[in-house]
Amino acid sequence: MRRLFLILAVLVLAHGTVRAQSEEFPSLYKVTLVRAAPGHLIDLIDLYKEHQPVYAASGDGAPFWMRHSQGDQWDLMLLFPMGSYGAYYHPDRIELREAQAEAWRAFEERFHEIVAWQSDLFVYGPALPAVEAGFEDAGFFHVEMFEALPGHHEELIEQRRMENAYLRRLHRPENLLFIKSQGASVDVFTLGFYRDIQHFAESADIPLDDEDAAARAAGFESVYTISPYLRSLIREHHDTLAVAIR
Repeated sequence: MRRLFLILAVLVLAHGTVRAQSEEFPSLYKVTLVRAAPGHLIDLIDLYKEHQPVYAASGDGAPFWMRHSQGDQWDLMLLFPMGSYGAYYHPDRIELREAQAEAWRAFEERFHEIVAWQSDLFVYGPALPAVEAGFEDAGFFHVEMFEALPGHHEELIEQRRMENAYLRRLHRPENLLFIKSQGASVDVFTLGFYRDIQHFAESADIPLDDEDAAARAAGFESVYTISPYLRSLIREHHDTLAVAIR
């Protein structure tokens, strides 16, 4: 088992990644999207809850997670802090996981019995404290996942920064930005944190003139061009509203 982990680590690092860690995106995360088999969503949630102590004993820490409310096809989204590839595949961490091998095997067997679909993505994103702060009080989430058109990856990331500047000028919660390292087809995704659906919907009460002024200050031509400009950069876009799991 230890040798297998080391081989996987070498393959991950040898393959290279789209991006390396940077000051803006200092932390590595694994994103897992899962859809339960019909009738097994509660079983899947319970399985993850029961597995929490194993994450801790494995040295990895429990994932942040949320449950789909409306939008994309997944039921659960889990965000696993990894730190970096080097930290995650460090021999000491591998040894801790090996010590929990039986628990992991039981989890995986049950997982495959009750899961209809799974997708994994490795991303670089904000430092862990920023993610922890977002999840601490949030009860409602807005997840936007994007696949960039060829040649537009960097411009898409900049557009996401501009939209955060727009939100900031309106005193609305800014989104956390994550960029692909490897895995599923998503290139960029943002995660917005809200107290509840009413908090999310408060933007509907902002005067149009204020929105337009904020859009222009953020670098857009006007508030009306935010969406068309975004669509000019992407091949695909998935929006999901989700709720916290208590």
